[in-house]
Amino acid sequence: MNARLNVFASPVAAKAWKHIIAAGQALGDSALPAATRELVNLRASQINGCAGCIDMHTKDATAAGETQVRLHMVAAWREATVFTEAERAALELTEEATRIADAAGGVPDEVWANAAKHYDEEQLAALVTQISVINAFNRLNVTIQQPAGDYQPGQHG
Repeated sequence: MNARLNVFASPVAAKAWKHIIAAGQALGDSALPAATRELVNLRASQINGCAGCIDMHTKDATAAGETQVRLHMVAAWREATVFTEAERAALELTEEATRIADAAGGVPDEVWANAAKHYDEEQLAALVTQISVINAFNRLNVTIQQPAGDYQPGQHG
């Protein structure tokens, strides 16, 4: 299976995507916990059906010490007891922001307030940016049908 398009073969697309990649890398320096970033990446990717990102983020999270139980439970986080209240708030915000078209009013105030109880303004900025960046990656990969399964942990940085 091959992707429909190699975006890095296009000078314009490659330039744009290098900036999005850099934005994602910059989030690694944020105060948002790395485990939370990976859970957010995984949940948005599950919702969007992005096999490439699911492959990448489960493997990177595992390599960073995340447990298989928690990774398997992300899809059913509401019923799972393995996440902190802060992680649950981040996952809820991820779902609402990823499914933004499903809610005419956008992210509900209650969801935002719940996240704000657990994260300071800088962490919220990183969280919202992380959600936005992973959704951009998901949309690209799904659109071009990027194959998945061969990713090696740390392969992209």
